[in-house]
Amino acid sequence: MEITDIKIRKIITEGRLRAVVSITIDHMLAVHDIKIVQGDERLFIAMPSRKDENGVFRDIVHPILPEARKMIEESILDAYQKHLALIEVEAQEAAAQAAEA
Repeated sequence: MEITDIKIRKIITEGRLRAVVSITIDHMLAVHDIKIVQGDERLFIAMPSRKDENGVFRDIVHPILPEARKMIEESILDAYQKHLALIEVEAQEAAAQAAEA
C-alpha cells in the first residue's frame, strides 16, 4: 500500500482541530475528511467517522494494523508540516515585497 497523494483541504487555527486532509492510496482509493488533531502531547490523525444511533462516533474507514496507522499518520503529519512551512515562506516573501514597496 502506498499513499500516492495527500491534500491538505483546510487549515484551522482555533481549537484542537488543526486541519482536514484527503489521501489517495495506490492511485485508486480516496479517503476524505481525515482530521489532524492537537492532542495533549502531540498531533495525531482521526479517521473519518459518523455518529451511530447511540451517539457513539464510529470510524467509517480505518487501518487494521498498527503499522499501517503509523505509516498513514506519519505521511499525513509530514505533509502537514511541509504545508505549514510553505505557508510561512510565502507569508515572509509577501511581507518582504510589501516592505520594499
